[in-house]
Amino acid sequence: MSNVPIRPNVLGMTPYSPGKPIDEVKRELGLDRVIKLASNENPLGPSPKAVAAIKEAADQIHLYPDGSAFLLREALANHYGLPMKQIIVGNGSDELIHLLGMVFLGAETDEVVVGYPSFVRYDASAYLANCKLVRVPLNDEMRLDLPAMAAVVNENTRLVFIANPNNPTGTIVFEDELRNFLAAIPSSVVVVLDEAYFEFADGTPGFPNSLDFIRSHPNVVGMRTFSKTYGLAGIRVGYAFVSDEISDAFDRAREPFNVNLIGQAAAKAALGDTDHLRQTVELNKRGLDRMEKAFVELGAKPFKSYANFIMADLGRPARPVFEALLQKGLITRSGDVLGMPNCLRVSVGTDEEVGIFIEELTKILG
Repeated sequence: MSNVPIRPNVLGMTPYSPGKPIDEVKRELGLDRVIKLASNENPLGPSPKAVAAIKEAADQIHLYPDGSAFLLREALANHYGLPMKQIIVGNGSDELIHLLGMVFLGAETDEVVVGYPSFVRYDASAYLANCKLVRVPLNDEMRLDLPAMAAVVNENTRLVFIANPNNPTGTIVFEDELRNFLAAIPSSVVVVLDEAYFEFADGTPGFPNSLDFIRSHPNVVGMRTFSKTYGLAGIRVGYAFVSDEISDAFDRAREPFNVNLIGQAAAKAALGDTDHLRQTVELNKRGLDRMEKAFVELGAKPFKSYANFIMADLGRPARPVFEALLQKGLITRSGDVLGMPNCLRVSVGTDEEVGIFIEELTKILG
């Protein structure tokens, strides 16, 4: 045993558990066909415009990227009607979550409020800062319980994370609930609206948009990503809407060149590809409807999802079902690693992939 002084709060963290890679499953199980429905990736792949931009930018990778990501931030500002100063970008939403912890957490008495279960990287911001993590269970509808979250906010609360839609359940909170929540807590508490799956839920009656809140609430941060609807998970580009004050703090804390040259070019191009976005959302709606219907017919209880995945309570431990699907070349997510051992989470695939999943699930549960 060495005497290397690793901080105890770091050793208390659980490493992130991603979905199994396709090649690994092929090697382990000797399979030729493996379908990954575990990581909420875009089954249509990246925007063709993004791919073209990547190829065009490839011969420039010997140069450092624009440290301010000017062209990407300009495109985002024009797209959303915000001043560029209020747009920040990062190496995926993960980096933005990490930076939020660095900027706002600094004392052991500081507190971070999260729903449970929700996206696990929120927890990491608290652990890394060695401050207190306050988990508030979801309500009976498997939605974030905003009144209960407001009730635990106190003078030590620094950050509240609200994933909308929530991961892993896919459920949402509504605009009136969010307004009531913001009215119930001090304006000194930073509220992070993580809208990684925003485009899938956009248009749902009563679904809130962080842009409607940041103009009137300087303590609100709206966070989105190019990993989901835009199909750029592999090059890691996230962005956020913030006040001028928070933007300045992020610029001080972030790494130089935190979004690479390829990522900046691809994200800017993908933002303008409305056809790819429309096709992605339409495909996702078809897949959700089919999987929800199948789960119900098989006696499971799916939660109403507004994201690009669906979670269902199988009424029994999900791990054996996950393993059985894996043997058939279908990678899903067992709820035991997400705090919900009887639940299975499945990402929406292509029409063909969804059909194969339903067929194999029916053999297991039917």
